[in-house]
Amino acid sequence: MEGANQTGMVRFHFRPFSKLPEVQMLIFVAFLIMYLVSISGNVSISLIIWINRSLHTPMYFFLANLAALEICYSSTIAPLTLASVLSTERALISLPGCGTQMFFFIFLGSADCILLAVMAYDRFVAICHPLRYTLMMSWRLCVQLALGSLVLGFILAMQLTVLIFQLPFCSSKEISLFYCDVLPVMRLACADTWVHEATLFVVSITVLTIPFLLITLSYVFIVAAILKIRSAEGRHKAFSTCSSHLTVVLLQYGCGSLIYLCPSSSYSPERGQVVSVVYTFITPVLNPLIYSMRNRELKDALKRTMIRLLLS
Repeated sequence: MEGANQTGMVRFHFRPFSKLPEVQMLIFVAFLIMYLVSISGNVSISLIIWINRSLHTPMYFFLANLAALEICYSSTIAPLTLASVLSTERALISLPGCGTQMFFFIFLGSADCILLAVMAYDRFVAICHPLRYTLMMSWRLCVQLALGSLVLGFILAMQLTVLIFQLPFCSSKEISLFYCDVLPVMRLACADTWVHEATLFVVSITVLTIPFLLITLSYVFIVAAILKIRSAEGRHKAFSTCSSHLTVVLLQYGCGSLIYLCPSSSYSPERGQVVSVVYTFITPVLNPLIYSMRNRELKDALKRTMIRLLLS
């Protein structure tokens, strides 16, 4: 690629995990299993919440939205990755195709992080202001908060993706990851990327740092309120409703921070590969497991649904 006017002809390819076909096949099987488990787990959570009227509350409304985002998020990365890993030749992706994948990855990942902050606010209201919960968390507000996370994620993703794909790209077309992530694609540009790196940092602060600080602040008030509860059973119930959410928050924000809040000069493709596998394949598998295992209401609803299906 000699000039910016040829960017429409650019084809990228992904770096393979291994040069050994046997290792590639093992990775394909592992990724396929994780993808199917994550899809089935998140679909199950969405269906259980939709079927059981007892779960038609703001907390489970946001959880169903989170599960839907996880399904779309996984499906943005996994199918192309599986095809690339299985291919004996280089799996090429066009410039528009790479831009589309990057847009949906940023859009859904950002909305996911913002929604986790919304869920923390919901728990804060439920535990710190239980008598005013139904008044403060009206269905209208819940829908507005869910849509707001999508709109903000869309705006950030559109701005960042358009900015990055206006860059001219050099002769090296190998992306050092298994999907079109921001930093590996920027490294292929044969132009100054200072403005793009600064924009990515601002987006990362907006999506990761600010929501995480809001979540932390919510949990400070939540813990203070829980410690005031006199009965051990009441404290345990309050902690159990928050522990699953907090676990998912630490997984999601921890992985994202390791990649996007570190200086781009210190970015390591090897570290990026490992962390990316965690938050694109492993985290979507763990999320439904964490919520279903640590949430008594969800477990009870799952049992009731299974009994209904067996008896029908």
